[in-house]
Amino acid sequence: MSEALRELGASLEAKRADCVLSWSVVRGELTVEVTPSALTAFVEFLKADSSCRFSTLVDITAVDYPERTKRFDVVYHFLSMYTNQRVRLRVAVREDEIVPSITRIHPSANWFEREVFDMFGILFSGHPDLRRILTDYGFRGYPLRKDFPTTGYTEVRYDEAQKRVVYEPVKLTQEYRQFDFMSPWEGAHYILPGDEKKDG
Repeated sequence: MSEALRELGASLEAKRADCVLSWSVVRGELTVEVTPSALTAFVEFLKADSSCRFSTLVDITAVDYPERTKRFDVVYHFLSMYTNQRVRLRVAVREDEIVPSITRIHPSANWFEREVFDMFGILFSGHPDLRRILTDYGFRGYPLRKDFPTTGYTEVRYDEAQKRVVYEPVKLTQEYRQFDFMSPWEGAHYILPGDEKKDG
């Protein structure tokens, strides 16, 4: 299988040298580095070329590397049910760079790109409806960026007195928690539900 993927990687580089920056096969998976400007043309090629026929978009995600100039890798996974092969495309982009949308080629990219936008703040040009999909209305920030606070900024709750949903700054109350990392069977100092039955 790895040999077939190496042949595919060499073939893609030979046919589309204008798009492919590099490729590698690691742990039986082919990863192709692509330039952002050539992304849509290369995805179209992968779908239409008779030796590829990668007609199924499996997933789009991103990885955050805050220390890099090109901070994000936008990662695409494709499947060819005709050749039973998979390929991963990786596009490195700066924080202020806009990635071309592939919704015209793969309509299923719509929600994937919205999710990447919502979680990482990466913009996709040409997307028909680029708005948040997982976070709440008015949410500020992007949860999967490595500089985002793990607690968030606001909490949402229903206020019975006001009869409406209210947004408040996060208050972390830790007093009620007991962090006991010992086994409950080996000297925990609290009584667990059901423990009172052991004496009866």
